[in-house]
Amino acid sequence: MGPNPLLEPSGLPFGIPDFSAVAPEHYLEAAKQGAQEHLAELAAIATDPAAPTFANTFEAYERSGQLLRRAAMAFGTVRPAHGTADLLEVDAALQPLLSAHRDAVHLDPALHARLASLDTTGLDAVELDEEQARLAEETLRDFRLAGADLDDPEKERLRGLNARIAELSTDYSRRLLAGMNAAAVHFGHAEELEGLDPAEIASAVEAARTAGHPDGFLLTLVLPTGQPALERLRLAASRRRLFEASLGRGIGGEHGTLGVAAEIAALRAERAGLLGYGSHAELVLERQTAPSLAAVRDRLAELVPPAVANARREAAVLAEAAGHPVEPWDWAYCSAAVRRDRYAVDAAALRPWFELESVLHRGVFAAATALYGITFTERTDLPAYHPDVRAWEVSEEDGSPLGLFLGDFFARPTKAGGAWMNSLRDGASLLRERPVVTNTLNIAHPAGGGPALLGLDEVNTLFHEFGHALHGLFSAARYPSLAGTSVPRDFVEYPSQVNEMWALWPSLAAGYARHHLTGEPLPEDALERIKDAALWGEGFATTEYLAATVLDLAWHSLAPGQAVEDPLGFEDEALRAAGFDPDLVPPRYRTGYFKHIFDSGYAAGYYSYIWSEVLDADTVEWFTEQGGPVRSAGTVFRAELLSRGNTRDPLESYVAFRGREARIEPLLRRRGLAPIETAPTGPAPATPDGPPAP
Repeated sequence: MGPNPLLEPSGLPFGIPDFSAVAPEHYLEAAKQGAQEHLAELAAIATDPAAPTFANTFEAYERSGQLLRRAAMAFGTVRPAHGTADLLEVDAALQPLLSAHRDAVHLDPALHARLASLDTTGLDAVELDEEQARLAEETLRDFRLAGADLDDPEKERLRGLNARIAELSTDYSRRLLAGMNAAAVHFGHAEELEGLDPAEIASAVEAARTAGHPDGFLLTLVLPTGQPALERLRLAASRRRLFEASLGRGIGGEHGTLGVAAEIAALRAERAGLLGYGSHAELVLERQTAPSLAAVRDRLAELVPPAVANARREAAVLAEAAGHPVEPWDWAYCSAAVRRDRYAVDAAALRPWFELESVLHRGVFAAATALYGITFTERTDLPAYHPDVRAWEVSEEDGSPLGLFLGDFFARPTKAGGAWMNSLRDGASLLRERPVVTNTLNIAHPAGGGPALLGLDEVNTLFHEFGHALHGLFSAARYPSLAGTSVPRDFVEYPSQVNEMWALWPSLAAGYARHHLTGEPLPEDALERIKDAALWGEGFATTEYLAATVLDLAWHSLAPGQAVEDPLGFEDEALRAAGFDPDLVPPRYRTGYFKHIFDSGYAAGYYSYIWSEVLDADTVEWFTEQGGPVRSAGTVFRAELLSRGNTRDPLESYVAFRGREARIEPLLRRRGLAPIETAPTGPAPATPDGPPAP
């Protein structure tokens, strides 16, 4: 092992780590040393003989721990994107270390007392600007919710709970990744893949060889229940094999996750009780824009019945068209057939018009340039953690540097399913950083170096994740803990959802939606037909999402001491009690592969997507009124919302941008739901009891 490049700040552009020199063991070494240094820095803050000031307490706290921060952010980016066996071994040691370190920080009575002393002497008497006051408020709340007010025996129990939860979450993720690879479906004959295009079949051949099969075709799985190929596979038997492989992940065997999930949920409930809450969900809602758990449940109770009713109407249409009741594995295929018949939209036939490079440069980047004036220059000189990773330097309209964007687009066995955004640097002015952000997707790797052709959902995902990237790139925060996407979970999806609106905006689509062989533009009426067809399938899509949301809240509404012995039975009961029929529409994620909530930051927060979509739908109407992707609109949205991060209450940022609170009616129209009697308020109304990457 050579010298550890993480031990010192990187001298590369924008401070990007020198991944070419980082070995797996470097992450753990840097984290261990960084934790020790951080505790020493915090001890100096806590014992500073000088009178407490904002500079020597809260600002000093924000400056501390830079080595640990570098190591953790680098590892947190690489591990889910390229989880080799060596990195997974490091992860098993690193997560308990990080958990114990967080406890050492938040449960330090001297440090907490030092920070709180400035507050108790009256922050109003100290001349703080808006961002400084926000930092003090958020920091002290974090300490309180992490257990700073507990007595010593309670703190010791909390440390044990946190350590075990961290261990189990790592185990869940490891099992899930191995289980996804093991559940990939091997087909022996090309006839079984009838309906897939030649590029997809070639990718299946390559995937089979990569996985060690001497012949045949391998369809790998993505994270959600619904697999993209289900829409195009013509043989019902093939669809069934793929669907059942997806639905059965985590149920048993060496890769079983159900028992791990149940233990995580029970321990989270016990921890919530120790902290004075009735459930983990109640604890989580303390940090969100939603006013209460009851408000979230009330909103879901409003949305579930019309969504399920829409899904049942769609099922009836599918049954009539097919001439028999439609099985769950047939739904996507039959739904696509109805879309073709009713709206002349064939999603599979549209793929040649959506080639990755064109969508990225002439669509995603072009929209950002039109709205915000920023430009992109690819950098091939920077080291990456995998050969597929690409980097672009992002510049302001005047040519000054803004940050760095990394794109990691293709699926591989070492990558977790789904799509996400990460930050390697936060763009906090206190630390003189410029942002470095990543987008990670799971597009099937084209065989033989051919073009990567995208489905409409993948196009949408590309725009969605870049919305997160813009949120990080535009950070104008002073303090790293308030910068970029460091906002409440039920707000963070909002900017990314808004960015989806540009995916099929006519002026942008005319530039990027061109046939990858002929260069011909998408037929003029195709966009209109796609929009006309938008409401078809919303019953299914909304229902499968809401079912996953209800499942998340069910697991995280367990009372302290409550345990679940039969996770599948618990899941089924929770869904049916809420009005769902999982035999008709399975949830988007089941307990066995719900990575968002068992090894990510969405525990009791998967509702965030629909909660944020209230803001999103209202904002889409505003952008449409402004004339679309125009600089004047982008300037306002960037200044009042994207750049602000958590430097003020995010709903205050929304009102500053929109001029009023959000209204729910645009969301109801978008989702095709019946009108709901409600006051014209946003997703977090001022009065109590007034949701996220999918």
